[in-house]
Amino acid sequence: MSSPARRLRLPLLVALAALLAPAVAGCTAAVPMTAAADANDPDCAQVVVHLPEEVGPESSPYDIRETDAQSTGAWGTPTAVLLRCGVEAPAVSDLPCYPINGVDWLVDQAQDDPDTFVFTTYGRTPAVEVIVTAEVGSTVLFDLADAVGYLPGDGRACVGAGDLPGAGTDGEPSATPTS
Repeated sequence: MSSPARRLRLPLLVALAALLAPAVAGCTAAVPMTAAADANDPDCAQVVVHLPEEVGPESSPYDIRETDAQSTGAWGTPTAVLLRCGVEAPAVSDLPCYPINGVDWLVDQAQDDPDTFVFTTYGRTPAVEVIVTAEVGSTVLFDLADAVGYLPGDGRACVGAGDLPGAGTDGEPSATPTS
């Protein structure tokens, strides 16, 4: 003989499972990452709280994901964009340097994967590293510039041929020395 409580238990459990199933199915695991050496820098906290919910093209943006490391960000399923704040600020470099929305970025290809690019802020301490696939490209840097702009500048910036000593206004070597 079953009691009224037992008869209600099964429908209640079925209803609870039906309510929780969509929530559990929509969850994705946190992206495993390694924090940078200076991830605990307070300036990195400013970057992280200002990270955009989406990056990439408006037609198919990459949504932000949860990460398991301090001062990091990730977008896309599967992950297409990784960000780490607190990496060592790069020294003067011969890598290409591009100013994007007030943030200077050095670009390098990953040594073990020619289809992966590593962008590192230049002239900001601590520095931010953004790793993207060739498919994503540099467009995400426009979306990240606002958040990364919270990092203080250290006085260094990208220079072009026109910035070199002895260069004329067109970037070519000047015929006469300038003073």
